[in-house]
Amino acid sequence: MASMFGILRRAVTPGHKGGPSTAARALERRQHNLFEAAATFVAASVEDDQDRMDEASGWVSPEALSFGVGELACRAVIALARERDESPDTVARTLLGLADG
Repeated sequence: MASMFGILRRAVTPGHKGGPSTAARALERRQHNLFEAAATFVAASVEDDQDRMDEASGWVSPEALSFGVGELACRAVIALARERDESPDTVARTLLGLADG
């Protein structure tokens, strides 16, 4: 934990030459939000790209990824329902191959 504080201290210390350390820059590059992870995971799933799915799964917690995938599904159903001028329920059931409820 002390090294984490050291990295932060060096990154924000006025007059520090060279900017953030290599470790701080690497940490910054690895951070993704749950929506980026969900979008990448779903797109990779559609393309059957297991390596990319595994990569996206490592960006956030399983709970965050699940939430992001659910949010993406909701937004997709809403967009399709508007485009088709149908109810979200009809669109969701059609996408899943279910009979009308």
